Amino acid sequence: MKSYMFMLALAAIGFSPGRAEAMHISEGILPASWAALWFAVAIPFVWLGLRELKSRTVQAPHFKPLVGLVGAAVFIISCMPVPVPITGATAHPCGTGLAAILLGPFLTTLISSVALTLQALFLAHGGITTLGANTVSMGVMGAFSGYAAFKLSRRFGASTYVAAFMAGLISDWATYLATSFFMATALHGDGSFWAMFLAITAAFVPTQLPLGLMEGFLSAGAYEFIKRRRPEIILTTAAWRAS
Repeated sequence: MKSYMFMLALAAIGFSPGRAEAMHISEGILPASWAALWFAVAIPFVWLGLRELKSRTVQAPHFKPLVGLVGAAVFIISCMPVPVPITGATAHPCGTGLAAILLGPFLTTLISSVALTLQALFLAHGGITTLGANTVSMGVMGAFSGYAAFKLSRRFGASTYVAAFMAGLISDWATYLATSFFMATALHGDGSFWAMFLAITAAFVPTQLPLGLMEGFLSAGAYEFIKRRRPEIILTTAAWRAS
């Protein structure tokens, strides 16, 4: 009974007007063992991102400023509070779906880790102890799911607009599902993991359903703009992955 009361309270918090973030796990939420585990999961992806950055910069020295620009975009987008009238709460998009189809998923994980670190240090958005979990949810899950959604959509004949839309949508939803999973694994205690997971997921649904659609349209519009105005950015990434 106690566990179900806790789940109801958690869901109520999720629907309350004062909630200010939906993707970043705050400082102190995760026990030390779980925080350490997600750091261990995140580190290899960040290392592979660093290695890819070095390799691609050697081949094309002008590539590093592009990574910086995309990283700045991810930082700004993931700081952007979006009011959701259904709950009176605010949430934020991530930008990792768009970044992944422009740069690739490993580099997106790298720049997400940098953005999350800066947000934790200077904006109290997320935390240092939860940086590993936030990097896995927004960087790894967001980037790889968005990249896979784009590739699969194109393989099944979708236009680049539809594929980029799916990348933004799926990356956003995958990020909040991963966040729900991480919190449930750490907080379910003696209660049911799945009940806790569903309660946390339900708390996020009213904000993340519309926000995912919004991010899908943002990704599609930005990708089409870049394809028309700076097609060499997309061609350079495609050529590097084909080599």
